[in-house]
Amino acid sequence: MPLNAAHANVTIRRVDYANPHEAAALVELLDGYAQDLAGGGEPLRADVKKGLALALLQRTDAFSVMAWAEHDAGAPNRPSPVGLVNCFEGFSTFACKPLVNVHDVVVVPAWRGHRIAQRMLQVVEGIARDRGACKLTMEVLSGNHSALRAYAREGFAAYALDPQMGQAQFLQKKLD
Repeated sequence: MPLNAAHANVTIRRVDYANPHEAAALVELLDGYAQDLAGGGEPLRADVKKGLALALLQRTDAFSVMAWAEHDAGAPNRPSPVGLVNCFEGFSTFACKPLVNVHDVVVVPAWRGHRIAQRMLQVVEGIARDRGACKLTMEVLSGNHSALRAYAREGFAAYALDPQMGQAQFLQKKLD
């Protein structure tokens, strides 16, 4: 039985990649996101599902936070994962400090509109501050209007170093 957002408590905490339950929840949420139009519409490959948690555990620059929902009445079931943010530390040469890139933001469809992403991003910001980061960065598809609004509420914005040079753009070149 799916949880009803109106009748559930949500907690946000760091993911323990070594915990099999949390690792499985991370893969489940990320696979759901990958299959969503905003994630590209394709499921994760089997090798990615199998190796992701261990690969993240081995990266000192990686951390994730997850939202867990449970019924108010203290249902005997385990909390359900309803949101995920994966982050990676980078480095700002201009500030000579670390930065944190928010790489994936996932909220399961039934929980969208309940400010789960905002709550997770607040926890991410606290972790970034604890790491001495000078900023958070992220990429978002220009057509994902609800995500853009949510990120703007949390203080994210496009930027330009000089207006004559225009706004920064995120580009990619696939290597495999």
